[in-house]
Amino acid sequence: MARLSLNQATVKRATVAEAVEGCARHGIESIGLWREPVAEHGLGRTAKLVADAGLRVSSLCRGGFLTAVDNRAALDDNRRAIDEAAALRTGTLVMVVGGVAGDKDLVGARQRVADAIAELSVHAAQAGVVLALEPMHPVFCADRGVLSTLSQALDIAERHPSVGVVVDALHVWWDPDLDAQIARAGPRIASYQVCDWLTPVPADVLLGRGYPGDGDIDLHRLTSHVAATGYAGDVEVEIFNADIWAADLDEVVGEVARRYHDVVEPAL
Repeated sequence: MARLSLNQATVKRATVAEAVEGCARHGIESIGLWREPVAEHGLGRTAKLVADAGLRVSSLCRGGFLTAVDNRAALDDNRRAIDEAAALRTGTLVMVVGGVAGDKDLVGARQRVADAIAELSVHAAQAGVVLALEPMHPVFCADRGVLSTLSQALDIAERHPSVGVVVDALHVWWDPDLDAQIARAGPRIASYQVCDWLTPVPADVLLGRGYPGDGDIDLHRLTSHVAATGYAGDVEVEIFNADIWAADLDEVVGEVARRYHDVVEPAL
C-alpha cells in the first residue's frame, strides 16, 4: 500500500494530529491535507508532525475560487497557499477554481480562471509547486467549479509547465471522452483521487461519496487508464459522507486501506 494516501476530508472531524497518527497506525504512508485544519494546528508544527511520523503530504487542498470579477484577494490567498504547500513539502496544490460569479457570466468566469492561473503559475514554478486544476462534476458548476471536464482543465494546464490536473473519480467518471482525455493528460496528472458515486443521490450532492466499491463507478477501468499514462504518484481516497465522518476513526482508516487493497490497487 505504498501509494495509498488518506485525504483528510475522509476523516473530516479528526484533527491533523489524529489523522496523521491514524495513518501511521494503519501503515498508510501519505496524507492529503486541507488548509484550514493545517492553519489551526500550525503550518510549521504540521510539517514537523508529518515528517516525524514518517509520512509525506500527497497534496494540499485547496487553492482556487478565482472566478470573482475582482479576484485580487483570491490571488493573494492563492500565493499564500502555494507557499504553504512548499512548506509542507508537497509539490501539489489542488485548485478548486470556483463557481459562476454574481454576474452569471460562465464564459467570463472560465476566462478569469485561465488568466488567474497564468499569473499564479509563475509563483508556483518558483516555489516548486504544481497547480493541480480539478475539473468538477457539472452539478457543481454554479458554486464550486466552472471547469467541468478534464478537457477544459487541460486546455489551461497545457499552457504552463507548473500546472497540472486532478483526476477525481467522482467528478470525471461520467465523461464520454474520458479515456482520450486521460491519455492526453499523461504527465500532467498531478493527483489521482478515488471514492464512489452513491445512488440514490443525497439531498446534499457533495456528501454522496462512498467507499471504493460501494457505488456505480468502474474504478478498475478508470484506474487502469490512469496507470497506463505512467502515473506513479499517490492515490488519495477522498470521501465526503456524513455517516463516515461520524464513524470511529480507526474503523474508517482501516476500511479505506481494505478498499484500496481490494478495489484500486489491483488496477495499478
